[in-house]
Amino acid sequence: MNGGRLIAFEGLDGSGKSTQLERLAARLRAAGCDVVSTREPTEFPSGQRIREMARSGKELDLEEELRWFVEDRRVHVAEVIAPALRAGRIVLTDRYYLSTVAYQGARGLDYEKILADSEAEFPIPDLVVLLEIDPQQAFERVHARGAEIEGVFERRELLSRVASVFDTLDCSYLERVPGGGGPSEIEAIIAERVRERLGLG
Repeated sequence: MNGGRLIAFEGLDGSGKSTQLERLAARLRAAGCDVVSTREPTEFPSGQRIREMARSGKELDLEEELRWFVEDRRVHVAEVIAPALRAGRIVLTDRYYLSTVAYQGARGLDYEKILADSEAEFPIPDLVVLLEIDPQQAFERVHARGAEIEGVFERRELLSRVASVFDTLDCSYLERVPGGGGPSEIEAIIAERVRERLGLG
């Protein structure tokens, strides 16, 4: 859309997505790029509802849960992503539709259908950075950070199943990056992939 670019950061809870998104945003801004940083679930009422549900530990019916995430993404695209892309800006999002593919797929829904439906409805990213990390390490990081645990999604056994779904994905826009190293090492790898793929930075 008029020169805009969409880069999504994906991975398990605790994989370092938020940290690496911030680092890439700083790099791109230093290079003169107009960057929008955003995340899912959003800060709109639709996203706040999801966060409250996740913290509560009370699971929804799976189809209803999927509807909540899709509704929040529709708001996200309409209010943030699409306008920024039309304006030629670079959008970095902490989670996008591959998170729904992996997490709701891991919870029992047809992840291939979720992927196909998502690619048909939403802007396809120019690049997805998938930070790959051992589920046990991810679980330990989640507990070590001291924030409130999201009981519905931040569970060891679920993270293992989510990782298995991520492992199966074969999207042309997907770049797998080892997430177990130091932040600066990972940042350098991501910066190189962004330059190679998009010519940015």
